[in-house]
Amino acid sequence: MKKIVLFCSAGMSTSLLATKMQKSAKDKGIEVSIETLPEAQMEKRIDDDVDVVLLGPQIRYALRRAKKLCDEKKIPVDVINSVDYGMVDGEKVLEKAIKMMKK
Repeated sequence: MKKIVLFCSAGMSTSLLATKMQKSAKDKGIEVSIETLPEAQMEKRIDDDVDVVLLGPQIRYALRRAKKLCDEKKIPVDVINSVDYGMVDGEKVLEKAIKMMKK
């Protein structure tokens, strides 16, 4: 099972997006675990069992720090597209995460 971690300011604003991503994954028959966490837990929660890290657009300023943490563990990381985030488009964000895993 693949693991995607979404970080945002407090770990709550991404909850609805994560729910929609889970539904999209289920509809497509993809086994994935999606966790939402506050940015403050980034150092503690990026570990070897994480396959992709996505940041909410409101914390794009943390991308450099996230890249440093993720590069050490060879985990792809990026910022969620603000339109997809605002529209709570779980399918598009899931597709992005899957593409990132394949690179």
